[in-house]
Amino acid sequence: MRTFLEVADCGSVRLAAERLVVSQPAVSSALAALQKAIGSPLVERDGRGVRLTPAGERLVTYGRRIFALLDEAVAEARAAAIPHSRRLSLAAVTTAAEQLLPELLSGFQADREPVNLDLEVANKDQVWDRLVHWEADLVLAGRPPRGEPFVTLAIRPNAVVVVGPPNRAYSVAELAAATWLLREPGSGTRETTEAVLAELGIVPPAVTIGSNGAIRECVRVGLGISLLSRDAVARELADGTLTEIPTPITPMVRDWHLVANRDRELPTGAQRFLQYVLANGAFRAA
Repeated sequence: MRTFLEVADCGSVRLAAERLVVSQPAVSSALAALQKAIGSPLVERDGRGVRLTPAGERLVTYGRRIFALLDEAVAEARAAAIPHSRRLSLAAVTTAAEQLLPELLSGFQADREPVNLDLEVANKDQVWDRLVHWEADLVLAGRPPRGEPFVTLAIRPNAVVVVGPPNRAYSVAELAAATWLLREPGSGTRETTEAVLAELGIVPPAVTIGSNGAIRECVRVGLGISLLSRDAVARELADGTLTEIPTPITPMVRDWHLVANRDRELPTGAQRFLQYVLANGAFRAA
C-alpha cells in the first residue's frame, strides 16, 4: 500500500522507486500484488508514467487515511502513557501561518506541557486536501469548501483591505491604473483580489509575488498596491509605513476558520489547542 501511494503521488514507477530506494521491478511487483488482492487494475499507462484508474483513486483516499490513523493511534497510545508526548498536526494557509500562528503556538506551548507539533504551510487547496485525508488534525484558513466532511470549530474576525504606500490616496480610476501585487494562483487571497477587481470593474497591470512579506515590502517602496488580510499588515498600518486605501467594497470580511474533519475523533493535542485558542486567541466557538 505504501508503494502504491508513492506511485500515485509521483505518477511514475521509476520516480516511486527512487523515492523508496528500491528497484523498479520491486515497485511493479508490489503494485501487481496489490492489484491482485483488490481484483482490479489500480493504475494504467499514461505516456512514460501512469495514472490512476477509478479504483486506484478511491484506494488512494483510504490508503492515506489508513496511515494517518495508524500514526495517530501510535501517538495517542504513547500520550496515554507519557503525557508530554502528545502531538498536534496543523495545516494553515500562508497568511494565517505567518501572522496568527506564531503567537498562538508560542502561548499554547508555554501554557501547559508542550506537544510535539507538526505544521504544514501551503495554499488553501493543499491544506484542505490534508484535512480530507486525515493528515492534519486541524486547519486554519478561510471558510471551508462545501461538500466536504468539514466542521468549523472556532472563528476569528478578519478583514481584507487594499493597502498602498504611506500618505497616498487613490481614486477608482487610479486604482485601475496602479500596479496590483497579487499572491500566487491557488492562494485564497489571490481569488479574493480577483473578485474585488471584477466587482470594481477594473483590469489593472499586475505582478505575482508568492509571499505576504515580499508584497508588504514592495508596497512600502512604491512598486504597487495590494489586497491583504488586515492581520498581515496590522503593524505596518499602525506605524504608518503602509496606508489603508478605501474602496467601495473594502474592507471585506474574510474570517479565519479553525476546522476539523467531522468523520474523525479529534485527538487530545488538537482538543487542547482548540480550548486554548477559544480562551486566549480572540476566537469564538462556531
